[in-house]
Amino acid sequence: MVITELRPEHHHAVIKLANQVHGDNYLDAPGLKKMVAMGTKFDINACFVALDEQGQLLGFRTSYAAEQWPIDKWCTPKNWPVLPSQMAYFKCIAVAPEAQGQGIGPKLLHESIVALRQQGALAGVAHLWMQSPGNGAVKYFSKAGGKLVKVHDDRWLENCLNDGYVCTICGNECHCQAAEMALMF
Repeated sequence: MVITELRPEHHHAVIKLANQVHGDNYLDAPGLKKMVAMGTKFDINACFVALDEQGQLLGFRTSYAAEQWPIDKWCTPKNWPVLPSQMAYFKCIAVAPEAQGQGIGPKLLHESIVALRQQGALAGVAHLWMQSPGNGAVKYFSKAGGKLVKVHDDRWLENCLNDGYVCTICGNECHCQAAEMALMF
């Protein structure tokens, strides 16, 4: 397996995997391009892919550089361990179902952390899908050192109503919870 920066030649496969794992209309080409731009600072890209020996996508992680992402109503900066100007954002991760359980997620997270540190961030925050199978998203992030900041109800409902997102569990009206978690570097 090879971990490398997420580049344009990976976009099609990343979008396909994101929609397979997270639900229809979760990600599109303009959205992915924006994610990579928000994750690039000082010419350092904090978005990565994991590829097999044949160059096929096994997984990806997108992360945003500190001060390059919107702190919205789903964020609780007063409870963060660092200033908002020092906080990066872990946007999205997906690992192909057939490749899960092989340590790909932690390896992608590690590479993003290295890049985010080089960009100047001291910590990262994420909104983790609590209804993921076996609550695996929260378990994975907790094992990496993430600490719970707050639980948010209906985190992705607006995406269903405004963007056509279709949750893999709830369908067109997502009521899943998000665990806002912070991870110090």
